[in-house]
Amino acid sequence: MSFPAPAPAADACANADAARRAMREAALKARLALSGEARKVLNERLVGHLDGLLGRLAPAVLGFCWPYRAEPDLRDCVTRWLAQDRTRCAALPVVIDKGQAMAFRSWAPDCAMQPDRHGIPHPVAGEFVVPDVVLVPLNAFDAEGFRLGYGGGYFDRTLARMRPLAVGVGFELGRVASVLPQPHDIAMDWIVTEAGTARPQPRHARVDQPRNSR
Repeated sequence: MSFPAPAPAADACANADAARRAMREAALKARLALSGEARKVLNERLVGHLDGLLGRLAPAVLGFCWPYRAEPDLRDCVTRWLAQDRTRCAALPVVIDKGQAMAFRSWAPDCAMQPDRHGIPHPVAGEFVVPDVVLVPLNAFDAEGFRLGYGGGYFDRTLARMRPLAVGVGFELGRVASVLPQPHDIAMDWIVTEAGTARPQPRHARVDQPRNSR
């Protein structure tokens, strides 16, 4: 018995998925291989650029992520940002359920935390808020502003629902020529690394709903 050859489109999709997995794994491996001192130096440089961008964007509600798998640690940066103005609010994402968008719960340095099923801490209590700027962790990323997370699609669903200004935050070791973005992928509005701050440069026009232009 003979079977029909796979359709070219199916081959292309499978090849793209495999390439994206390889890019994600390579970026994670390189980041996890950094020494503690090297990561600290890169983190300090990145935070210096991020401080300046937050001053320009002036968010009222800032979403960020607890550092996971050697991601940039933004906790001190966000703590300083909060201390500068008592009306400001910071928030951490909370996974509601698999396959759903995340929610953001207000966070303070002294609030009670508990780990989620991935072991990532989030606030136990507090009101749910909608950030106008979200700091999004980057594994692999490209100059167009597209990123690879961990493959669960949580941030793509969350950004599509909330439409905040999205600031990708990561180390240059994750930069690639292209992450081979898929139709569901949402580009970052800004990219911040230890090398500086940049607006992504799309190669192709995309039709999207307007996002917070703050």
